Amino acid sequence: MSRSAATARIDRPGGWEQATLRALEWVANPALAGAAFCLLCLGVVTWLPALAATAHALHRWRSDGEQRCFAGVFDAFGGYWRILWRDGLVSTAVGVVLVVNMVFLFRQSSPIALAFFAVHLGIAAALVPYHLGLATVAARDPAQAVGVAAWRRQALVLAFGGTRGLALLAAAVAAPLLTLPIAVGPLLFGPTLPLLLALALAERTTPPNRERGGQDSRDERET
Repeated sequence: MSRSAATARIDRPGGWEQATLRALEWVANPALAGAAFCLLCLGVVTWLPALAATAHALHRWRSDGEQRCFAGVFDAFGGYWRILWRDGLVSTAVGVVLVVNMVFLFRQSSPIALAFFAVHLGIAAALVPYHLGLATVAARDPAQAVGVAAWRRQALVLAFGGTRGLALLAAAVAAPLLTLPIAVGPLLFGPTLPLLLALALAERTTPPNRERGGQDSRDERET
């Protein structure tokens, strides 16, 4: 077979080589983005801006074909850190308080302590889809066209509109469990698989913020 014929066969849309490469992308790019997220999380309170930066890199890959997912997370992190560091600090403090209280309540045997433990567990469960939603809407509006307050409102809609919150929570729980056979699978895919689901849900419910951010800003100024 000539070189031109072989090249044509490889470049033909739908060829098995192209299908294999696309399948490998769905393993490599989420893993690379997850690795960058884990490195950025070493700063403890940096996890929320890092989550938004990871969602941004995944969004660029899915929508624009940008393959630099590992470097893309680091490129986007600085902008999200300036915007979301307060939210990350507050969420970290809330998470620490919830964990400390739940450990204390779990050691108690009274029915009241059990009821309070259930309340704390429900709050912790609700925070998971909310922060996934916040990272997702921030990823779709990297220029902050609609503002952080609008991000929070849209995150609430995405996380708790219909059954989307349960789907996101289930994905956040299932992703680390399903990737346990891989040595570092929970670290690499635990954050990225739920983010991919959140991005898919966001695309089905709302248009990208960067396309409608200007109109939203004009409407807010008029009101």
